[in-house]
Amino acid sequence: MKVTALGGGHGLFATLQALRQTDSEITAVVTVADNGGSSGRLRAEFNSLPPGDLRMALAALCGEDEWGRSWAEIMQYRFTSEGEMNGHALGNLLLTALWDRDGDPVAGLDRVGALLKVVGRVLPMSLDPLTIEAKFLDGTLVRGQVEVGTYRGSLEELRIMSTRSDSFTPRATMEALEAISTSQWITIGPGSWYSSVMPHLLLQEQLHEIVASPAKKVILLNLDDPYGDELSGTSPHHHLAVMQRFAPSLRFDIALADTSATRYGKALESKVAEMGGRLLLADLTQKSDPHHHDWQKLASAFSHIFSNESVR
Repeated sequence: MKVTALGGGHGLFATLQALRQTDSEITAVVTVADNGGSSGRLRAEFNSLPPGDLRMALAALCGEDEWGRSWAEIMQYRFTSEGEMNGHALGNLLLTALWDRDGDPVAGLDRVGALLKVVGRVLPMSLDPLTIEAKFLDGTLVRGQVEVGTYRGSLEELRIMSTRSDSFTPRATMEALEAISTSQWITIGPGSWYSSVMPHLLLQEQLHEIVASPAKKVILLNLDDPYGDELSGTSPHHHLAVMQRFAPSLRFDIALADTSATRYGKALESKVAEMGGRLLLADLTQKSDPHHHDWQKLASAFSHIFSNESVR
């Protein structure tokens, strides 16, 4: 069974850890708009894709033997120093080195994937480094994933642009489009809604392929996080409304949410139905940290969905 998971950051990391426990052929399609930290510094210096979210996806899918686990740990290792290397993840440097030498991001990811014995494949959503730009109702125009993700305000406009120029239309990765078109399941989210989830639907080539794909589609709704860096305190049906506004042609089959979402009552269920799906509630939170998904609980939810839903 082919599953394509769309997202970025820690949300996609949890989804991939869960999906690898199912009997699935997994393709991760990852956002490439990160402009902060180690990824942002490498992107600025080499005009490359930001490697951080791609590195995390590779680590989530690494082989379960000692070789795969040890290399995943090495890929995640961050240097600590008083100099320019401080904060860089080793995996970010390795990916950037391969891209700089060979000029082929997909081949570089496949090569590192072979080293880690990954279960599946990791692909960038675009071969162009992207920038996110948002305009808020207070008139503020914010550009950059970090800046958009941390701004407090009501969204008015949202778009992605290639760093080549504001007028250049970003291109989707062909291998990602093929994975989407041939999948039996597509998952979207969870994650920072504006900067990790929505970019997948703002890339028009990719949105067209998602809508056209006969795959069953699952939206993973965020947990409430009062300490989060984006949209703190907003409801999941607000997130879906944002999705519906910018991708009105998108229909999905299941919206998966934690049982705590029952407090939103019929509003959430109605919004899900309006977008063609049904709401499925399950216990998905970590016991030690209720603001993050438990990947083992997610794995159980995926197994239930995959075994009880007929695939077209």
